[in-house]
Amino acid sequence: MGWGLIRLWTLLVYLFMFLPVAVVVLLSFNASQFGSFPMTGFSVRWFVELAQNEAILRAFRTSIVLGLLTAAISTTLGVLASLALVRYRVPGSNLISTLLIAPILVPEVVLAVALLLFLNFLSINKSFVLLLFGHVIFTLPFVVLVVQARLVSIRRDIEEAALSLGASPVQTFFEITLPLMLPAVLAGGLFAFTISFDDITGTLFWKPGGVETVPTQIFAMLRNSISPEINALGTVMIVLTVGLPLLGAAIARQLARKSGG
Repeated sequence: MGWGLIRLWTLLVYLFMFLPVAVVVLLSFNASQFGSFPMTGFSVRWFVELAQNEAILRAFRTSIVLGLLTAAISTTLGVLASLALVRYRVPGSNLISTLLIAPILVPEVVLAVALLLFLNFLSINKSFVLLLFGHVIFTLPFVVLVVQARLVSIRRDIEEAALSLGASPVQTFFEITLPLMLPAVLAGGLFAFTISFDDITGTLFWKPGGVETVPTQIFAMLRNSISPEINALGTVMIVLTVGLPLLGAAIARQLARKSGG
């Protein structure tokens, strides 16, 4: 009886969390311009209009470029930091690890305001570079945690065997270490891209005037009216933010299986 109630309560919680998402996806295919039930018919007209909306397309391009740059920088820095903290004796490594992970512990709105006030104190204006810098700060801890967890499980004697056979440290990294940690690197990169693509709190504080990402564009559209295009855009966002991690997990699992990890 007790476990049955727990299962029922868990099911109700999941329904409460995901039912609004299902409603948004369902209404995005509603033929009527009014987002209400019952639906008048099935149509993809709002996706067609979405593809013809230049403001939304521009926001998509900005979000994709920002996400790719954030993923590239965060992944590179995360791999280097993880290697230094796991494989080498770095003075103050515990303090460095704490500082790298700290942005996860600090509420994003506090981090966004703090970074903005600090840059205003330095008389640095808002720019795309500032926006990118803020996203890197927020996504880097996730990459570090994922890569470190994988790097700890890689046996050190495998790398030592390569070094003893005449390979240089650089060759050992690219031929031995990187292939073994590649699933975590890809997973960390996808985490960084997805978090950057979805972020709105920090983006609202850091973005310069005239620059909109997909989340801020949705926020701006909601100020005027609830257009059916918002439901279509929300569906596209859901597919991207859910599909990419699932695809990344499948690829990482396949690579881990091939490498014997």
